[in-house]
Amino acid sequence: MTDINKANEQAVSRMMEARPILKGVAPARDVIPGMKPNLLLHAGPPIEWARMSGPLRGAVIGALIFEGLAKTEQEAVALVEKGEIEFAPCHHHDTVGPMAGVTSSSMMVYILENETHGNKAYSNLNEGYGKVLRYGAFSEEVIAKLRWMNESMGPLLAKAIEASGGIDIRTLLSESLHMGDEGHNRNKAGSIIYTAKLAPWIAKVAADNDVESEVLKALGENALSVLNPVMAACKAMSASAHGVEGSTMVTTMARNGTDFGMRVSGLGDQWFTAAAEVPDGLYFPSFTSKDANPDIGDSTITETAGIGAFAMAAAPAIVTFVSGTPQDALNATLEMYEITIAEHSHFTIPQLEFRGTPTGIDIRKVVELGITPRVNTGIAHREAGVGQVGAGLVRPPMKIFEDALIAYAQHYNL
Repeated sequence: MTDINKANEQAVSRMMEARPILKGVAPARDVIPGMKPNLLLHAGPPIEWARMSGPLRGAVIGALIFEGLAKTEQEAVALVEKGEIEFAPCHHHDTVGPMAGVTSSSMMVYILENETHGNKAYSNLNEGYGKVLRYGAFSEEVIAKLRWMNESMGPLLAKAIEASGGIDIRTLLSESLHMGDEGHNRNKAGSIIYTAKLAPWIAKVAADNDVESEVLKALGENALSVLNPVMAACKAMSASAHGVEGSTMVTTMARNGTDFGMRVSGLGDQWFTAAAEVPDGLYFPSFTSKDANPDIGDSTITETAGIGAFAMAAAPAIVTFVSGTPQDALNATLEMYEITIAEHSHFTIPQLEFRGTPTGIDIRKVVELGITPRVNTGIAHREAGVGQVGAGLVRPPMKIFEDALIAYAQHYNL
């Protein structure tokens, strides 16, 4: 007889014990398992070109132009339609990417190593807000910025991180939660800490003062600088809890702009999917919900690991970006305690007398109580090439939890 509670305690303990350290930056082809020149990784569960949303298609087109495999949008589309490009979820390659999440072979990626359990995870570099590849934009200035990040920023970060001996992202997150972050949509404090930790090493290893200045300026002005290493850290944490026999704990939540997908620790690599919903949020001037694409991105790995919307009580100011009131932020965290297994031993919330964040989503509790996880998210335009149009809140469809629970009962003969 499967002891579900014991299995869940083991899974959530492994996730909380994981200590992800940022170890370096390198080309994806050199470090991501199974990466190859004609493979593009994307956010969310598996999907084929015909079903891809506008922003995901836009990011694919941009990545092919960036890689030099195509010169124009038309050439990129033709390349895909001839079957010359392969697609796979980032999650199938120990990787995560915000929004479209598209990662190609020559892109520089962060390398995170979980020193507790030995597994690694990866994520690309963050471009900042607005008209960027991860939101489906692929204009000349978008590609030019990617090239600068790859050729100037990435190599300098690689040298600085190596010289530093590594950055403990779990400790950084713990500190940033005490400074008003929630680790998903609001990373202002974390990005400042990240920049402050890297700055002396960037100054030490930089051979060109102009590049040093540009990189420090880019890090300092981007309130999302730390998001991508945080996501990779959360991936390393959650992956260490995957595969625990009998566990009903969620270890993956991800969206590709068409489907919302989930995986469960005790059910192997099976995806449970349903249609992604359009977030409810605040829009940039001249945009409305009619412009919005359904939810997209791997950044829900933060909620999976116990931060993001689960830690909103620590970040009341986030409501100015995703809508709502400070009380709504507090209520969001309190509600998530109802569907989780534990309170995080390292991520605590001052506003709740340093109570640990709600951690380890239990599919049984979600279905029994009718409460789905909360998610903080950016909002992409539904058409390729436009970019970000807002930010807000969303929830996964209940169907994926119901389907997972039925599959669990069948698998374990309950």
